[in-house]
Amino acid sequence: MPDRPPYSIVIARPDQYQAIGALLVHTYSTLPGMPRVSEQPEYYARLRDVGARAANAAITVYAALSAAGDPVGSVDFIHSMDQYGSGGRATSIADAAGIRLLAVALAHRGVGIGRQLTEVCIECAGAMGKAQVILHTTRAMGTAWAMYERLGFVRSEDLDFMQRDLEVYGFRLRSAQRQTRLHAL
Repeated sequence: MPDRPPYSIVIARPDQYQAIGALLVHTYSTLPGMPRVSEQPEYYARLRDVGARAANAAITVYAALSAAGDPVGSVDFIHSMDQYGSGGRATSIADAAGIRLLAVALAHRGVGIGRQLTEVCIECAGAMGKAQVILHTTRAMGTAWAMYERLGFVRSEDLDFMQRDLEVYGFRLRSAQRQTRLHAL
């Protein structure tokens, strides 16, 4: 098992937004199978604009920080699905919270940062009394897909949509599944 470098999960600060935006754009645009920046510039502009998302009271941007205080990962926790900001029907689901835009820098993958960021969001949803947590991923994000399944998320085809030519797949973790997952840990 690799050594786990020290890192912490915090609510992102404004002085970290630019680095987090660059991390998101780099991570997503370099995944094989994901559209390039030139193919979907509006999408990548939204990824880069961490400040706009963080200014939304229904969104909390979390950052994973290295021991030096540098952002090495991030995720958006969506308190209210009407602010989820994706295609498909996810924005109409009541009593749910969402997870979007999980990213971990390549040099820091494989030590549990993505899992910890996701678990923070699951815990927040539970504390808010949400009945379920919704997220989306793509085939290009196979590592994240497998992690979500290990955490108890199940495919929900009713949440799938197309982002231009990219198939986007919905997942959900219901409150009962969350309880089962907690007892298994």
